[in-house]
Amino acid sequence: MRVNKKVIPFDRPTDYNHDAYCRALYCPRLSTRMSPRRHQAREVALQMLFQKDLNPDVSADMIREQIQDMLDNNEQMCRFAWSLFAGTIESRKVIDQKIESVAANWTLSRMPPTDRNVIRLGLFELLYTDTPHPVVIDEALELAKSFGTAQSASFVNGILDKLVPAAKRTTTSSDAVRSQQEHGSGAED
Repeated sequence: MRVNKKVIPFDRPTDYNHDAYCRALYCPRLSTRMSPRRHQAREVALQMLFQKDLNPDVSADMIREQIQDMLDNNEQMCRFAWSLFAGTIESRKVIDQKIESVAANWTLSRMPPTDRNVIRLGLFELLYTDTPHPVVIDEALELAKSFGTAQSASFVNGILDKLVPAAKRTTTSSDAVRSQQEHGSGAED
């Protein structure tokens, strides 16, 4: 039996943006709620945390150079990624203690390295930045989905949700919306 297959040519429009198309197709929340550039900076910061976790001898200069290369020397995004990376590293002792205090039956050494570093990055943002907690958790979940296993997002969500500071939970919804617009999607897109 012969099957008649019809070939449909694919003509890209002149304004076709493959990255935006893929984000909208595979991560619709990312395309509408999160700043793609800040998300990319968080991805780079996570990758550098992962590298530092597995290779503690890597120098800060090497990390900074890799951040610049990965973010095409975009000064604003490099500064943002570096602040996340350096802040997480500097606060790592406090962050790790807080994670272990709520991670029932888990030690940091037993956690997959990706999950461990997504949680560290998210907790740093929760504790030391003014980014609203829904944005931080959304970003952490997207990172866990992108870099972790099928169970990573659930695991990360469970840990981070327990660690949201009370002051961030009491933010009024209008403050959260306004702040999410400032942190999650802005003119820099």
